[in-house]
Amino acid sequence: MGTTQLAGRREWLGLLVLVLPTLLVALDMTALFLALPRLSADLGASRIQQLWISDSYGFLVAGFVITMGTLGDRIGRRRLLLVGAAGFLVMSLVGAYATSPELLIAARALQGVAGATLMPSTLALISNMFRDERQRGKAIAAWATCQFAGGALGPVVAGLLLQHFWWGSVFLMSVPMLGLLLILGPALLPEFRNPDAGRIDPRSVALSLVAVLPVVYGLKQLTVDGAQNLTVPLGAIAFGVAVGVVFVRRQLRLTTPLLDLRLLRNPAFTAVLIGLVLAGIAMAGCGLLVTQYLQNALGFGPLAAALLFCPMGIGVAIGTMTAPMLARRMAVSTAITSGLCVSVLGCLALTAAHGGAALPLVIVGITVLALGAGPLFALGTGLVVGSVPPERAGSAASMSETSNYLGGSLGIAVLGAVGAAVYRLNLAGGPVAASTVGLNVVGLVAAVLFAVIAVLVATRRTRTESAPVELVSRS
Repeated sequence: MGTTQLAGRREWLGLLVLVLPTLLVALDMTALFLALPRLSADLGASRIQQLWISDSYGFLVAGFVITMGTLGDRIGRRRLLLVGAAGFLVMSLVGAYATSPELLIAARALQGVAGATLMPSTLALISNMFRDERQRGKAIAAWATCQFAGGALGPVVAGLLLQHFWWGSVFLMSVPMLGLLLILGPALLPEFRNPDAGRIDPRSVALSLVAVLPVVYGLKQLTVDGAQNLTVPLGAIAFGVAVGVVFVRRQLRLTTPLLDLRLLRNPAFTAVLIGLVLAGIAMAGCGLLVTQYLQNALGFGPLAAALLFCPMGIGVAIGTMTAPMLARRMAVSTAITSGLCVSVLGCLALTAAHGGAALPLVIVGITVLALGAGPLFALGTGLVVGSVPPERAGSAASMSETSNYLGGSLGIAVLGAVGAAVYRLNLAGGPVAASTVGLNVVGLVAAVLFAVIAVLVATRRTRTESAPVELVSRS
């Protein structure tokens, strides 16, 4: 194997710039929930409008992330990142000073389109800037740490802002971070594009949107309607899946597809993507049930519940940051599998929780399960973007982000529905007992999911794991 050029001071400073949008997206996704009651009252938003205010951003991110990942490969990843950051900043200002629910919904939707450029662009740029496997592992670990730390800090920061300022202040959090990105990015970030990339296929873009959006909509509607009205959400999911089949068949026929599904021929690549989906299901499901336990069963307010929930985000942040250190001492698959075994123990702690007195055990459980998932998110993401040539990193990054988002949506919908069903069946024993039984069941399901990922990763070892931090073969 030839000598790989090491990243220098400029690349590490560039990484500091790249984690800004990563932190921002995580903060933005979680902060709005605390501001929603106040802004709804001020703007006179109906219940349906509130759902669109909270969901339009996520819908558009999910719908456009595949397109944006591949678009960056064609027009330049730095250019796409800066254009997306500028759009996000403008729409943040519009959202902060919105005077009607309709204007805020439009701003959030356009924020979603801009936000879809940020994550795949930053991840693809990291793969270009850090060619050395060891350095890339550290850089991706820092990127993932900021993502999860932002998710944990979002409600806390939003709560503090709302105590002193109006609801629009939560949208202004992004302005200074994106301002720094726009000022420093051109100087510190290299431009990279695929010189052999073909034209974007408009039909593939349309098919990807029509496939993803109904599935995400259906999953979210399942969490709202539960078992009361299954026709619309299941119909939307079925329609999206059917269009997805058409999309897949088209991608396999095209010479330069929007999404290069041939990457899935790499067993390790596919195993990590499946693992990211399943881990997202487990963590989102447990997170939802724990927040319901804190607020609905124990009666904590949103800010207090956010503070008690912080250890989950801190745990996964620590897990991602320490993952490169583990990979220097053992094979990558061993580091990921060991972490997943730790996650199983955390989930089993949730199965042992009973009543309101179990709060310390619940907090320990979510912290441990999140800590163990860290190596999967850091090292697994590194494997995904490192398993392709640099010119295809944007497409690989978009697949990784799609897996994360799909897992989170499935976790909230499926495990949320399971928890709600168990809650209703045990409500005769009181809300606290019913809530903990639901948490027990979801914790058990999550333990099984983490165990399945561990087996999957352990049986799909990469051929280059004899190297200390070799994440993937480039053969």
